[in-house]
Amino acid sequence: MARPVALVVDDEPDIRDLLAMTLERMDIEASTCGNVATARDRLARREFQLCLTDMRLPDGDGIELIEWMQARGLKTPVAVITAHGNVETAVRALKAGAFDFISKPLDVKVLRKLVGSALKVPRTEVTGGKAQLLGESPVIERLRHTIGKVARSQAPVHITGESGTGKELVARMVHEQGARAEAPFVPVNCGAIPSELMESEFFGHRKGSFTGAVNDKTGLFQSAEGGTLFMDEIADLPLPMQVKLLRVIQEKTLRPIGQTAEVPVDVRILSATHKDLRALVASGQFREDLYYRINVIELRVPPLRDRGNDTWLLTEHILKRLGAGPADLTPDARTKLVAYRFPGNVRELENVLERAVALAGDLAGDLITADDIQIHQQSDDPPPEASRGPAPGPGSNGHMLGDRLDSLERETIVAALKEHRYNKTATARTLGLTLRALRYRMRKLGID
Repeated sequence: MARPVALVVDDEPDIRDLLAMTLERMDIEASTCGNVATARDRLARREFQLCLTDMRLPDGDGIELIEWMQARGLKTPVAVITAHGNVETAVRALKAGAFDFISKPLDVKVLRKLVGSALKVPRTEVTGGKAQLLGESPVIERLRHTIGKVARSQAPVHITGESGTGKELVARMVHEQGARAEAPFVPVNCGAIPSELMESEFFGHRKGSFTGAVNDKTGLFQSAEGGTLFMDEIADLPLPMQVKLLRVIQEKTLRPIGQTAEVPVDVRILSATHKDLRALVASGQFREDLYYRINVIELRVPPLRDRGNDTWLLTEHILKRLGAGPADLTPDARTKLVAYRFPGNVRELENVLERAVALAGDLAGDLITADDIQIHQQSDDPPPEASRGPAPGPGSNGHMLGDRLDSLERETIVAALKEHRYNKTATARTLGLTLRALRYRMRKLGID
């Protein structure tokens, strides 16, 4: 098997020699040159598995070389060598299409990791992986294509979209289609971590570093080493934590609580939120420098109402996955779904179908009817009942009623099971349910 070949572009002979020596020790052939013109000539005549280029060159810069390669469709991963602390230059390079960047003075260990990751980048667009974005609408086709391109880079990606559109699914696809697919994918909801525990959760701590630290703890960054850290609802990070996160992203090092030495980290950052980060930056609730650092590439996940007939594809997939209840909808049920705009998007569609499966029974011949599709009134005009008072909101009696109904249903099923000595067939017959519907409700209500 032929050795991989890397192109090294730098006008400093010492840097070229160091890079070439490091590559040769990794069993990679190195071809070196000192300017953009020679680099273009070699890229036009030969295929390279990697390109390392300095930012400043006698006849141009590294970004010009990246743009030239992008225009010609060359798939060679390019890593740019930047001056230490020059974050703006690094971001420009990533936006232009660079695979990654490395700062001077060069750290050989960091360089070897970068080269190893670059050689794992698929030469063609990957469409496989466990995570799949279902749908045939034009907006979803474009999103899938963009994910394939973004996955080839190490640039931070910020995923936007309404709640329930599938932002974590998109993040998993970016991870699985890239060079880090074999390494961990670590998701975390930033809004679910108490502010006083955030530093420990993200960076880890050492035993005895504070009251209650009875053991060493590995933080989320180190758990994702070599892989991807997906920070969902990043807008919920408090400002002090935003400062610390920015430093870790820029320096690629962190310091666990109670430890004096910095620890290098190799993690790709993906983030998401349903909030408008630009508005939060303008109001001073989110740091502008962090915003530009995590938002090198932005992916927008479309709402379900913009995806046309994808609703039917998703409905069929969800019903098949549930596998415990009716597998089809009556025409009136389909009409009811079409008329609804799903403000909660795919997550709401899943919840509506799960409840419909639980409600549907023998009388409909195992079909889901319009009565089984329980969705909220949705219209530009308020329903007639609106004049009687405000609708229940989160935390009001509306949610309390749902909880009480679930509790009542659970008690009824448990009582029937006991009466029939836990014979599910007899229990289902008594309750007027199919056996599949009973099993689904037991699983949904946590009845063992």
